[in-house]
Amino acid sequence: MKWRALDPLEQLLMILCGVAITGFCVLVMCDIVTRTVGYPWLWLQEVTMTFFIYGIFIGVGAATRRNDHLYLAVLAESMTGNRRLFFELFNRGVVLGVALCMIYFGYLNVLDGFKSLRMPSMTPLSSFYAAIPLCGILVALFTIEQMVNGWRNGFPDISADE
Repeated sequence: MKWRALDPLEQLLMILCGVAITGFCVLVMCDIVTRTVGYPWLWLQEVTMTFFIYGIFIGVGAATRRNDHLYLAVLAESMTGNRRLFFELFNRGVVLGVALCMIYFGYLNVLDGFKSLRMPSMTPLSSFYAAIPLCGILVALFTIEQMVNGWRNGFPDISADE
């Protein structure tokens, strides 16, 4: 059971993942073509890297909401009752801890990234690093949603979701 209020956010994340993957693929192709004809566009690598990085980190948030990510479910799935509740909450607690670290240390990286510039555009590296705390916020939000729903309603079988 998911919170309906977060459904538009999930849909937006899926659209952004599609845009990022499409942008990445098209720009790699453009980079190959422009280099082959002898007129490389130097800024393409920078933009391609941005699409790649944001696609990955936004995708992690979307996968967390959809429960499509890799996590330790096999052990908890074989259990029932309070033991299953404990292991499901423990697994998600670990994910939440990682998300909180991503938020905190990602924020520190963003601040530090203003000291270094990307070439050739001279934009701060913080524009890359901002994806890390953004991902942490999304993962934390969706993990809290799963923990609250699991506590209230129990955790569904993963095989039943597929």
